[in-house]
Amino acid sequence: MRALRVWLLYLAVVFVGGALLAPWLYWLAQSVAAHWSFLSHAAASPFHRYVSRSAELLALAGLWPLMRRLRVNSWRQVGWVRPAPARWRELGRGILLGVTVVAFVTVVALAGGVRTAADGVDGAIVLQRLGTALLTAVAVAVLEETLFRGALFGTLKDDFGWAGAAAFSGLVFAWVHFFARAGWSGPVEWTTGLVVLGGMLHGLVVWHSMVPGFLNLALLGAILAVAFHRTGALFFSIGLHGAAVLCMKLYSQFTQPVAGAGTGWCGTDKLVDGWLVVPVLLAVCWVLPWLARPSEEELE
Repeated sequence: MRALRVWLLYLAVVFVGGALLAPWLYWLAQSVAAHWSFLSHAAASPFHRYVSRSAELLALAGLWPLMRRLRVNSWRQVGWVRPAPARWRELGRGILLGVTVVAFVTVVALAGGVRTAADGVDGAIVLQRLGTALLTAVAVAVLEETLFRGALFGTLKDDFGWAGAAAFSGLVFAWVHFFARAGWSGPVEWTTGLVVLGGMLHGLVVWHSMVPGFLNLALLGAILAVAFHRTGALFFSIGLHGAAVLCMKLYSQFTQPVAGAGTGWCGTDKLVDGWLVVPVLLAVCWVLPWLARPSEEELE
């Protein structure tokens, strides 16, 4: 239970602390932009972005003390092991599974007349968006798998067992991805960040947003945790996560909804908020034991 208390304190510091820090960063940006005009674009960012960026800043700053407090003393403890050939095969299987999952939903959405190809797309746009999406996918997969699977799941499974830790880490993974966009147009005071944070949490009490979107993300997070547990490394989960992020970004950029078509089954641009994703993820649970299997290193 000690690890859980440490994690709950960390999350409280990140989000509440970020909300309290955001006004000060906002005021600093306004002051600096008055003297250096090249920073005016950053200073003009909506206030909710300051709340998000402040939380991210505290999350990164507190990561090293968090790991020390949890007695994580090596990269191997969070899933970063020697990249032997077996590990690269795990990465490849994860990528293949992630591409297959999103490709299946995309084909169904296009064939069912729910989505259609986006207008005004040429070769230059494809290359530009593909490059940006690829960089984002790699960064997100590496950082989030290290934090949510390697650190969070890895330090909780001794207390809760691998199944309980996978469920809890999946819920946290879904929670931090389910913040609503809370706009703010009034004056910024020292408590404004807390008000905006409350608005960002509003998405967690909206039924049509929670079901199935939140459940899909929680199930995906649990799947990634089980993959890490079975393989003993992050390669498979990084491949699956990164491929899914990449393909979902391309899905939102190169397809568009058909006017008048319902979005319940295939979801919106986010894709994970569609009911079709539920049986697809359950199918992933079925094939996972064959794909995310212990490597030769783990069996020695």
